[in-house]
Amino acid sequence: MVGMNDVLFVGFKGKNNSSSVLAEQLSPEHLLLTNSFSGLKRDIDSIHKKYDRIVMFGVDKTLTSSVMIEKVAFLDGEKKTSRLNVDKLADSMNVCGISATVSEDPTAYLCNAAYWYILKKYSGNAIFIHIPTGKNLNDDFIVKMKRFFNNEL
Repeated sequence: MVGMNDVLFVGFKGKNNSSSVLAEQLSPEHLLLTNSFSGLKRDIDSIHKKYDRIVMFGVDKTLTSSVMIEKVAFLDGEKKTSRLNVDKLADSMNVCGISATVSEDPTAYLCNAAYWYILKKYSGNAIFIHIPTGKNLNDDFIVKMKRFFNNEL
């Protein structure tokens, strides 16, 4: 497995954005993306360190106590796919008590664009996980996610 120093956790900026809260909790070395298409591309382009893996988080308002892992991203008619074993990751999360599903139907919004740019930049060595909003994100969820990522990466 890869050590935590070889992984970059990514969320989106915002005081109440659960993806930023989780990225900050998981590692002091994290990136928070600007909440605009041009801003997030600029943020991703500014990453100069080589990471073995990128773990991205975004918010899905329909989730309450589960996560959804994205396999693919589409931008301008071009599909990018994670090289990481998304199904195995979901299975491992479920075993650890984190309810996880896999999606191959990304949105056309910021999360999808950010994932597409990261997949392109890091040759598919990234994963995007949609998590619940702050009002549905409790301490137990954060503890489970910290335990999971400290053991799995």
